Amino acid sequence: QVQLVESGGGLVQAGGSLRLSCAASGRTFSSYAMGWFRQAPGKDREFVAAISRSGGSTYYADSMKARFTISRDNAKNTVYLQMNSLKPEDTAVYYCAASVGIGVPSPGIAPDERRYDYWGQGTQVIVSS
Repeated sequence: QVQLVESGGGLVQAGGSLRLSCAASGRTFSSYAMGWFRQAPGKDREFVAAISRSGGSTYYADSMKARFTISRDNAKNTVYLQMNSLKPEDTAVYYCAASVGIGVPSPGIAPDERRYDYWGQGTQVIVSS
């Protein structure tokens, strides 16, 4: 079992930056690949980015890879999402998730929510125009 707690969300102006954090407790953090997803009002939850257990491999949704960076610090049991050049359409609740089964995050695997075993409660990001 692992518990995930996101933080770092808030209100930011368009063009600004935020860094989200997701702190994990429970089983060994480095046993999990990690992902970030987001859900905008009235829309389905969508994949943002994923990172392998060691942090050596990452994968991004095409629309976000130029502006977002996922990273992790296994010594701190934390995964991060650095978001730059934010746009109003980035407004959403952002969730982190942990996967036992994902090794190298790849296009056919990382975006599949069913691959993730644990989810955080989410953190709200609002980008004003």
